[in-house]
Amino acid sequence: MSLAERYGARIAEWVRDWPRPVEASHLLRVLRFLAQWRSRMLANTYVARQGTRIWSGLFEGMDYVAEAAEGALIPRLLGVYEAELQPHLRAFLAEGPEVIVDVGCAEGYYAVGLARAAPGVVVHAHDIDPRAREACAVLAARNGVADRVKVGGEFRPTDFEAFAGRRTLVIVDAEGAELDVLQPELSPALAGMSLVVETHDVYRPGALATMIARFEPTHEITVVRQGSRVVDPPPWMDGLNELDRLLALWEWRIQPTPWLVMRPRAG
Repeated sequence: MSLAERYGARIAEWVRDWPRPVEASHLLRVLRFLAQWRSRMLANTYVARQGTRIWSGLFEGMDYVAEAAEGALIPRLLGVYEAELQPHLRAFLAEGPEVIVDVGCAEGYYAVGLARAAPGVVVHAHDIDPRAREACAVLAARNGVADRVKVGGEFRPTDFEAFAGRRTLVIVDAEGAELDVLQPELSPALAGMSLVVETHDVYRPGALATMIARFEPTHEITVVRQGSRVVDPPPWMDGLNELDRLLALWEWRIQPTPWLVMRPRAG
């Protein structure tokens, strides 16, 4: 069964069970589902025409994957995924971190991308999903950084202490588990580390406010929200209609998930 047939069959099941009159929520569910189908089709076209190398941005040239562990693939391949973070990550890399810790690494977009962007830096990539860990290890090997991407499982709040006193950049995208992992009272070493944290009020209400309250005493905090996407695409994309061009940049978010970029306060 083709991708279109699978999506069409699912929608047909939903429509059969719809109440009358049809509610807006039912139509929105189908709209989102169809948009995801089209996004996947665009990603498949990208891979067929371009392969799996990332087109632009901080991770330009990285050999990525043909299927993402979660979320939209084509904005990653185009190099505009979470583009708001790229200036901050470039700034952190320019400061010369000694070590990078990536909690919630999935298949390694940031772990492998940052290892490529920061030659000589060791990246500790952690995920509770064994399939994600395997995929991250494979991606690191394919990009020639397997010796500097150390893949591990669950990362406990106290594990940050192993990096105390080192210039450490921490990336956390843990679908709400940021509240469990980042507990300064359990790990004093966090006070001296730079952090980029995606917050998920959608899964853990109050996550954003809680993270700010925890780190305000020790860090300068910038709240980074999603903005518009701009890309100079591969030439074949010039022929896409406007809707497809928009969907190629869509990241599938259910609702906003702001990031916190946190730098240790001087002194």
